[in-house]
Amino acid sequence: MVQNKDLRLKIVELAVKSKEGHIPSSFSIVDIIDFLYGNVMRIHKQNPDNPDRDYFILSKGHGALALYVVLNKFGFLDDKDLNSYGSAHSILGGHPDRVSTPFIEASTGSLGHGLPFAVGIALGCQVQKLKNRVFVLLGDGECHEGSVWESANIATNQKLSNLVAIVDWNESANQLMPIDDLIGKWKAFGWSVTLVDGHAPEELRQAFAQEVLLNKKGPYVVIARNTKGKGVSFLEGHGIWHHKIPNREEVLRIQSELL
Repeated sequence: MVQNKDLRLKIVELAVKSKEGHIPSSFSIVDIIDFLYGNVMRIHKQNPDNPDRDYFILSKGHGALALYVVLNKFGFLDDKDLNSYGSAHSILGGHPDRVSTPFIEASTGSLGHGLPFAVGIALGCQVQKLKNRVFVLLGDGECHEGSVWESANIATNQKLSNLVAIVDWNESANQLMPIDDLIGKWKAFGWSVTLVDGHAPEELRQAFAQEVLLNKKGPYVVIARNTKGKGVSFLEGHGIWHHKIPNREEVLRIQSELL
């Protein structure tokens, strides 16, 4: 059974209306983002910059539609702003923008930048002895960027137990490097590693359980086995749908598979 069908339908609606968006990439990560906002993170609706908040950084910024629909679901983003996505004067663009949009912690989209942001924030919180936690979601292809591993090394060196990375392992990277020990790499850099099905709520619940997050001694990465385009057969996988906008007939096919 596909989770979060309503969120997926909204992603498609916004992409079609604006003629902008990465639908399969957003489908790949929407379940994780929804789980984090609904079950894990401390966020203050009335004050996006509350000093006690947890931080979420979407490093794979082209999946921004998944973040926007989740922010709307939990009341952090109103319907008017969500439905203006992609228009000339909207606060919501194709990638997250810290300057324009509340609850966005970093402007991302150039891959390899999100984890360095997250390490810097986590280190700052640690130095100040603050209890904020930092969650950052990366793509598996993004993990070929050198800045990711430089940041991963610093996080281990500084024992950043307030830092959690999530890798959207939907095999995008296989197009370049089909043989890649992603789990072994993170372990080699000293991170605690958990492998989950990123579309299975119970596995996410176990990976992000409070006792797990409270008892870790350094940085922690959840590697999520995801499916790009999850939930719609002809969107799943890699190819022409990465940044394609469906036509009317294709929208009806998407709706028929999700409803």
